[in-house]
Amino acid sequence: MTAAPAQDRTTGSTERFGYSWSNYDTILPDHEAQFQRWTTLIDPSWWAGKRFVDVGCGIGRNTYWPAKYGATGVAVDLEPATLAVARRNLAEVPGVEVKQGSAYELEGLKDFDIVFSIGVIHHLERPADALRAMVRATRPGGKVLIWVYGYENNEWLVRGFDPVRRAVFSKLPIGLTHALSVPPTALLWAALRAGFTPIEYLRTLRPYSFAQLRVIVFDQMLPRIANYWRGDEVEQLMRDAGLEAIRLAHVNEMSWCAVGIKPTDGAD
Repeated sequence: MTAAPAQDRTTGSTERFGYSWSNYDTILPDHEAQFQRWTTLIDPSWWAGKRFVDVGCGIGRNTYWPAKYGATGVAVDLEPATLAVARRNLAEVPGVEVKQGSAYELEGLKDFDIVFSIGVIHHLERPADALRAMVRATRPGGKVLIWVYGYENNEWLVRGFDPVRRAVFSKLPIGLTHALSVPPTALLWAALRAGFTPIEYLRTLRPYSFAQLRVIVFDQMLPRIANYWRGDEVEQLMRDAGLEAIRLAHVNEMSWCAVGIKPTDGAD
């Protein structure tokens, strides 16, 4: 599979997330509940016997669960360090292949029952191109699923924190950004312990340890690109990719799970 164009390495976030996955490289039991929330429009029982592609697989945590539910498939990522962790985590999982490749190409992948991408599309320079590649890899009548950041209830993040991320954190050495994640994590930890949980997402975080919260804070600080989309924007993105019967779910009151069907007429 071909690598992404050079500009995707310099303006995207692959190597920065590669650093994160090298430091936070373990699939935890808690990740199953997260996966089910992020794919809330698909019941776990649906996966049995299905073939999937996980686009931007990271350490393999979102590949692991559908495979455990009886699916087989391909996990795709670009960064070599990330792929090494995914191969280690998925080595004992039957029916899963880990491949290097660009989200914009997905070469050689075709006619899968579902192609999904969790937490990746909103970090890409050309999300629409990646989504069209996902549609091409799906069989006619198959599903395409994405989970992306929502704008709703994240306005404070977009207006207050995101400009700092773009201007400062995204340009700093990754190790320094990681070190700087401690103070905001401490603030979040203290706020949660004080009962500040106005939306469902924060209520789900309240039981988390400091280390678990730091992973989340660091992931918000490190990318060069982070889009926060309204529900109608997510729906239009899916529609523009040629999908139909699009459904959306507002996950934890701060993000979107979207599923669409590849048409059976005029399909690739």
